[in-house]
Amino acid sequence: MKGWIPLLVTLSASPLWAAEIPAGTRLAPEQTLVRHLKDEPVSLSPLELVGLPELQVARDLFEGLLNQDPHGNPVAGTAQRWEQQDPRHYTFYLRPEARWSNGDPVTAQDFVYAWRRLVDPREGASFAWFARLAAFEHADAILAGKLPPEQLGIEALDEHTLRITLARPVPYLLNLLTHPSLFPLHRASIEREGKAWTQPGKLVGNGAFVLARRVVNERLELAPNPHYWDKANTVLTRVTFLPINQESAATHRYLAGDLQITESFPKEQYAQLLTQHRAEVFTPPQLGTYYYAFNTRQAPLNDVRVRKALSYAIDRRLIADKVLGSGELPAWRFTPDVTRGFTPAPNYLSQTPQPELDRQARTLLTEAGYGPAKPLTLTLLYNTAEIHKKMALAIASMWKQKLGVKVELTNQEWKSYLDSRQSGQFQVIRSSWVADYNDPSAFLGLWQSHHSGNMAGFANADYDRLLQGAEGAGGEARAALFNQAEQLLTEQMPVAPIYQYTNARLIKPWLKGYPIDNPEDVAYSRQLYLVAH
Repeated sequence: MKGWIPLLVTLSASPLWAAEIPAGTRLAPEQTLVRHLKDEPVSLSPLELVGLPELQVARDLFEGLLNQDPHGNPVAGTAQRWEQQDPRHYTFYLRPEARWSNGDPVTAQDFVYAWRRLVDPREGASFAWFARLAAFEHADAILAGKLPPEQLGIEALDEHTLRITLARPVPYLLNLLTHPSLFPLHRASIEREGKAWTQPGKLVGNGAFVLARRVVNERLELAPNPHYWDKANTVLTRVTFLPINQESAATHRYLAGDLQITESFPKEQYAQLLTQHRAEVFTPPQLGTYYYAFNTRQAPLNDVRVRKALSYAIDRRLIADKVLGSGELPAWRFTPDVTRGFTPAPNYLSQTPQPELDRQARTLLTEAGYGPAKPLTLTLLYNTAEIHKKMALAIASMWKQKLGVKVELTNQEWKSYLDSRQSGQFQVIRSSWVADYNDPSAFLGLWQSHHSGNMAGFANADYDRLLQGAEGAGGEARAALFNQAEQLLTEQMPVAPIYQYTNARLIKPWLKGYPIDNPEDVAYSRQLYLVAH
């Protein structure tokens, strides 16, 4: 390509993202950490990741080519350096000292094996779309069943050298390579153990920790990986994850000293916690949006007037200030304000006073054929958690009072909820999206027609063209296309964004190293340590 200057990136073997302990720090004699998970992980396989619980644990058990530093920037991981020959070709050089937890060397072929399985349609991998997002050469055709996985644009040049070929330039590729769906896999142990390979004593990973014990719905215990290449900078000697899907229960366990960190806390306790434990309360912005998705594939939500009426009637300011009240911002669009490279343009939701939105909502619902003589009846599905119930009650009340809509609330445990979501067995469903990388495409790409995460069933050729155009654009042109896509979502309303996430959590003062400034909330346990108290 004319004008292209080859880029060589060489990183020091000193890991910037390991536990960095200031001189003079007095460590606690016992380095045992107990962390909160919002739910029981569905699987520990990188091919079967579904949500945040799985991602959090996977980051401790495995390691990709790259990791994130405390601010969310990509840094060296299993790859110690890399070269970019041109906009479509990268070469990564693996650390010769990188080892699996059984002592085997981590090789370039381990990445080839894992990524080919990721795109193999027979696998049904949850994050198969990530290969399409990364634009790995031939990923689209392989996922469509038109080419074999062996044609994927990844090649092991030798034991420690991996070449990636892209179908098109992807400016955020390095950010994508930190994602757990692109972790390597240990082929021999998987083929030997079959479906049992993720069990304690059988799971072979290349992360800083190994799975020592698991009691489903109770705990996951991790011990340091004795073969991890940077084990000398891993301070913790035991990490226990406790899956607790009730915020009040997790907060109670934290205040009782059973947890050193929570993933959230009840919003109604925010003021009290701030008064009594100010130094332990954190609410920085997070790269995530809480929303309701409408099933556009079936009546009555295949009618855009119904969808817009329901969305308009949600008082987002009231929810952010009163229902939540812990620093959240209203979501006038799907992409959060904190997203890198995104300057949100004003839209109808953000510029229109709530009384006028309510009036428009009533008009739209009447035009759609609903009213006192024929009230709209809906089911609203959410996964079991206090905050989701609280939100559902508040929004159902708004719909009832403003529009006369009769709402049946249904809650399901995480695995059942995921099944319902995947199969489209819902009318309105609570969901959230915490981005896997910091870029507008991480949010807006979700509603492309082909995206496996498009639970709303939204299909719009104009929207697809805008996102495709953004793939090859840069600077202001790219930002303009993203804002046009947001405008189209506001017009078609397949989803109702409600509020922008904060990374609300409680952290004990003696737990150090948590990357609170990372909007993606990527926190490797190897970064953390406990000080004497």
